[in-house]
Amino acid sequence: MSTKGLIVAREKPFQQTKNVSTPMRVPMRRPGLGSRGQRIPLLTNHFQVGMNKSKDDFYHYSIAMQYDDGTPVDGKCVGRKVLDKVKEVYGKELAYKEFAYDGEKTLFTVGQLPHKRLEFMIVLDDISASTSGGSGRQEREGNRKRVKQFFRSKKIKVQFNLAAIIPMQAIANVLRGQNSGQFQEAVRVLDIILRQNAAKQGCLLVRQSFFHNSPRNFIEVGGGVLGCMGFHSSFRATQGGLSLNMDVSTTMILKPGPVVNFLMENQHAKRMLKNLKIVTYASKKEYKITGLSDKPCRQQMFFLKAKRGDYGDGVEISVYEYYAQYKQMPLRDSANFPCINVGKPKKPTYFPLELCELVSLQRYTKSLSNVQRVSLVEKSRQKPPERMSTLRDGLRSSKYEEDMMLRSAGISISTELMPVEGRVLSAPKLRVGNGDVIFPRNGKWNFNNKTLVHPVKLERWAVVNFSARCDIPYLVDTMMRCADMKGISMDPPFDVFEENVQYRRQSAPVRVEKMFEYVKSKLPRPPQLLLCILPERKNSELYGPWKRKNLSDNGIATQCIAPTKVNDQYITNVLLKINAKLGGMNSLLTVEHVPSLPLVSKSPTMILGMDVSHGSPGQSYMPSIAAVVSSRHWPLISRYRAAVRTQSPKTEIIANLFNPVSDKVDKGIVNEVLLDFYNTSNHRKPEQIIIFRDGVSESEFNQVLNLELDQIIKACKFIEESWSPKFMVIIAQKRHYTKFFQAGGSADNVPPGTIVDNKVCDPKNNDFYMCSHAGTLGTSRPTHYHVLYDELGFSADDLQELVHSLSYVYQRSSTAVSLVAPVCYAHLAAAQMSQFIKFDEMSETGSSRSGVTCAGPVPVQEIPRLHKNVVNSMFFC
Repeated sequence: MSTKGLIVAREKPFQQTKNVSTPMRVPMRRPGLGSRGQRIPLLTNHFQVGMNKSKDDFYHYSIAMQYDDGTPVDGKCVGRKVLDKVKEVYGKELAYKEFAYDGEKTLFTVGQLPHKRLEFMIVLDDISASTSGGSGRQEREGNRKRVKQFFRSKKIKVQFNLAAIIPMQAIANVLRGQNSGQFQEAVRVLDIILRQNAAKQGCLLVRQSFFHNSPRNFIEVGGGVLGCMGFHSSFRATQGGLSLNMDVSTTMILKPGPVVNFLMENQHAKRMLKNLKIVTYASKKEYKITGLSDKPCRQQMFFLKAKRGDYGDGVEISVYEYYAQYKQMPLRDSANFPCINVGKPKKPTYFPLELCELVSLQRYTKSLSNVQRVSLVEKSRQKPPERMSTLRDGLRSSKYEEDMMLRSAGISISTELMPVEGRVLSAPKLRVGNGDVIFPRNGKWNFNNKTLVHPVKLERWAVVNFSARCDIPYLVDTMMRCADMKGISMDPPFDVFEENVQYRRQSAPVRVEKMFEYVKSKLPRPPQLLLCILPERKNSELYGPWKRKNLSDNGIATQCIAPTKVNDQYITNVLLKINAKLGGMNSLLTVEHVPSLPLVSKSPTMILGMDVSHGSPGQSYMPSIAAVVSSRHWPLISRYRAAVRTQSPKTEIIANLFNPVSDKVDKGIVNEVLLDFYNTSNHRKPEQIIIFRDGVSESEFNQVLNLELDQIIKACKFIEESWSPKFMVIIAQKRHYTKFFQAGGSADNVPPGTIVDNKVCDPKNNDFYMCSHAGTLGTSRPTHYHVLYDELGFSADDLQELVHSLSYVYQRSSTAVSLVAPVCYAHLAAAQMSQFIKFDEMSETGSSRSGVTCAGPVPVQEIPRLHKNVVNSMFFC
């Protein structure tokens, strides 16, 4: 096995590498249920759905609406009003059928309408002022004609055209474990009925979530932004039949109320106002903001036309004077602020700020600050009993039993949370130093009076301080004392490097560069570790440049901290990370030390954790970061390293798994991790590869199976054509809405190790829920594991035990994590490397720039390479 290329140069489109002759893989069927563990009665936030046999199917109609002059009607604005009017006026012609309308161009009925094509003409009296209208010619003919056209366009022509028939039997077929290509469409109709139900109650709709306009649902997070609590609801096919999955959901909205207050609370408010909706005190009408005036209200002039019979054409007057003289509304707060413009660029219509209020339930889609995020999480947490109560209240307030469309479809929904049976797996035993064994309890353990299983020897290290608020002598003394107790041989630091105060107002890259020049001038040779003290705990601008300078440019391991309280527990947690980064191990599973893991210990097995990190909202230009973490030193499953690449923005499927640049060189990710496994596992190639994939939705499962897995297989064949390792592919999902609660009314979360593989799982496919961690805050979110592919032949019990055990090998803490460690590491590696790119453009120093890879038509910035000294380390810990 030769060392064929380790660094990616460019992203290779899948179309060039996909073998079209490969049979299409589909997710595997469930081979059986698990039985290990202590059984426990649970409740889940699924509500049983009854389906009365209906002779009718769903009929899908496309809807076209236009004014009598041919101008299209914007369905998003008035579509529901239009169809309500059609139903009111033409009920008989429609056979008094109920509708399910998606708010745009699609409508569903139960049973067929009298004709495949129908056309109606209605008159709507209260079209919103924001309704689009007017052709390009009319736009040019001025405001007067636009106003006339507005009043002339109340007549609306509505056309219904039959598009498809969706059999309701498709749902029953899937519930019996049969394939049905129209199941998703049938369930989509039911979900649209729920959305329509919420829309009739005046809710804000965000995909399958809805939010009521009630102050008791609002969470103050500062900056003129509110969290708004609502509900997600969707129908799911399960082993127990059709169910309604309902959970608490949160979205961000702008704080309703005076625009002046919003401007005072949010420093970026002026840029955010465009396209927001306001209501004015004077007219009580709703308008959409098109911009702000160039001048303050006191100085912003406009031409006021003279009334009929008055002398002259009119007069130039300021907005401020107009309201004082003509409206008898003296303004107190608007004089020095710009005015709100709700008109056109060439025909502005101004309102003073203090006469405008932001309409409620307007979404805020930008990234939250760290302070806002923390506030939202803390204030929206709900313990299990509170969450169950909220869900029951939400279901009752939705009044689904009164929904005529659900009735006509024969759908009834239970009001009680569904009971399920869970099993609690025993925690795996852990081996630490001196041959000691730890028995975790409630998903936790500690190293009190214990040493680490493989502690490192730290001889050359130094402290770098970017903060003046830290007692460094006390910090160092505590660290050396705790290190000694954990078995880490730690010499005193070579020096403490304090930042020169004259650089503190410089940009972050400059501050890092100056600090490194200082460190290099004093240290006789490169250190094993630089302990960096940052001024901010989260989102420090120094973090990215500092990590890049150490890991990419100089190959030095580094640990960043921002201590607010230094004690033994805090320092011990820091030492766990340092020990792992420097090649040590904190603990091992006893079953990997023996070794006695089913299947994994018998044949060389590599475990992969794969994830893709995307830029924050508003950062569509940022490349996505793909990270693949791989196990090493088989038969261990606790040691990992990471390979990271960039790819096109917002692309979820990993593109650089296989990247042959010649007939002998593959610079893809898989080649890199296979070579490392070979070199660290007694020169043995993996005979089995277990893949844990995070971040993909159910609609992307087939792409993982038929694109990503193909690339991995090709990377293996590229090394040796006759080499055919066995594969297992498991999806790990955290973004779902299923929760579990203890059935006996306990206020606690379900115990760690709880697993559910019945009743609420898929009726056919191989999936299960696991809550491996101890939920101490709010309500625990289980991980939903989907086993898509298994050539290894795992039994349900052995696989569930393996997944559970992999939640206990996370070296950064002494607690079980909610997700298998390889996936957690992949997420950390992607997030940390993304900081390299995030701060790359800030650099004003002589630091080398990274190149650009070309991914088809979109150029993608290449990620800086890790230094050879740290490329195989757990730098992400």
